[in-house]
Amino acid sequence: MRMRCLLWRRWLIVGLATTLAAASAGCSRTVKGRGVSAIGLESQYANVITQIAGPYVSVSAIETNPNTDPHEYEASPSIAREIASADLIVVNGLGYDSWVDKIIAAAPSPRRKVLEVRRVLGLPKDTANPHLWYDPKTMAPVARAIAAALSAIEPSRSAYFTAEERNFEASLVPWRRTLADFARKHPKTPVAVTEPVANGMLEAAGCDILTPPGLQLAIMNGNDPSPQDVATEEALLSGRRVRVLVYNRQVTDPLTESFLDLARKSGIPVVGVYETMPAPGYDYQTWMQAETEAVIRAVTRGLSTARLGSRASAR
Repeated sequence: MRMRCLLWRRWLIVGLATTLAAASAGCSRTVKGRGVSAIGLESQYANVITQIAGPYVSVSAIETNPNTDPHEYEASPSIAREIASADLIVVNGLGYDSWVDKIIAAAPSPRRKVLEVRRVLGLPKDTANPHLWYDPKTMAPVARAIAAALSAIEPSRSAYFTAEERNFEASLVPWRRTLADFARKHPKTPVAVTEPVANGMLEAAGCDILTPPGLQLAIMNGNDPSPQDVATEEALLSGRRVRVLVYNRQVTDPLTESFLDLARKSGIPVVGVYETMPAPGYDYQTWMQAETEAVIRAVTRGLSTARLGSRASAR
């Protein structure tokens, strides 16, 4: 399924890039005199930009729907034009949002800053897990890079951007404390997953992820996992060798549904995690805190959380 969608998306992006190439000179001419605009391709990055930029930058998110598969996103011509005119664009990298590359290349701008999170973190191109935002070490350096980029675009607001970036970093401390506290109280908690979406969070919480990596990557990439890996996952669940099954609630198929059904029949709580921020009422920090608390409830109280409810923003 994902491979077919990727082929269609490549065809679509080529067409969009051709259209933008013809209009790129016009886009460049309209930059002078307008307000600063920024885009986070994924809603979590857009949210962090918003927290740092405040009222001085118009911020948009492209991939925002928590009920769809971000890997299968298809850009419309209007979205492509919005991307082409942005002053700052934050992309994840690692193939997660590579559809945007041709759009950016087709409409060059000397003013535009493009931040690739993979590069900001200094990760190799062959890093297997692209869900970088679940790692508690990710967003602080990303926030610093965003503040620096905005300061370069709008130097008169540099002090504001720097102060808000520091406030953002401070706001990450409660989440990190929650992870560390769980790791101390429940070391090496055995867990199963369907995909490596929240692995950064689980590893920071000291969990022992027992699902074969091959199965995680196969499901993530829309491929068939090996029978041996499927059998291993089923044994983890039927044998109650794990305390929780963490699954990607934005992408399910008959195989993942069978794992969920087996977990429930075996009395193992399940926790659904998101690839884009749930709405309403979350910012990045409260989203990560809520996902962590859902895992804690599963391990300590045996409670499942398939969907996060609304919550007021921390800021």
